[in-house]
Parts: sequence; C-alpha cells; structure tokens
Amino acid sequence: QLQLVESGGGLVQPGGSLRLSCTASGVTLDYWAIGWFRQAPGKEREGVSCISSSGDSTNYADSVKGRFTISRHNAKNTVYLQMNSLKPEDTAVYYCAHYSDYECPSMGFDYGMDYWGKGTLVTVSS
Repeated sequence: QLQLVESGGGLVQPGGSLRLSCTASGVTLDYWAIGWFRQAPGKEREGVSCISSSGDSTNYADSVKGRFTISRHNAKNTVYLQMNSLKPEDTAVYYCAHYSDYECPSMGFDYGMDYWGKGTLVTVSS
C-alpha cells in the first residue's frame, strides 16, 4: 500500500522560501507522475504543480510560475516543491498526490490522482 508523507511546512515571512518534501513508502515512485495541491482556509483545493515520472515534464499553476520549482529524486522516492518569493496568499495546507499515469494530466491537474498525503501547513505571514 502506497503512503505519501509531506514535510517541510512552517511559518515564513513574505518573500521567504520553503522546500516541501513528499516521501513515499510501500511503492516506488519511479513510474508515476506526482502532483502538489493546496487548500487555503475557506477555499477549494487547487493544483499547484505536477512532475512526470522521468522528471522531464513539469506543469505549474499560473499563480506560482516563476516562484515554485518541482523536482524529484527517484532514488530517495521523494518529490520536492521549492517555494521562493512566498506571498501571504500562498498560505495553505499543501498535499502531494500520486497519479495513476507516468505523465501529468494534459490539461489542469485534477485528473487521475489515486493516493494522497495528509498535508503540511504553510503559513506566510509577517
């Protein structure tokens, strides 16, 4: 049974950086796309980024392009989300998700997720 565990969240000032990690156990991530999602208080969940199994293809939400970078280290069974130039509107619980495909969805992020982590809280505030 695949389990995903997110880590790296915390409190950071506007303009600061955090790196989130999504580590899997039970199944190798080598063959699967992985995505990051977030949900702010009172808002719907939104897709943030996705990376293909090979790491050659990445997608980003417009709201984070140029500030966030997704990467993966298959030998460590881990996917990362480097978040720079953080803004208060980035405050949310961040979740990683496993896709049942080696490629990210062709449009958007909300298709084909089959396993989720429990999330890690990111708070951007002065």
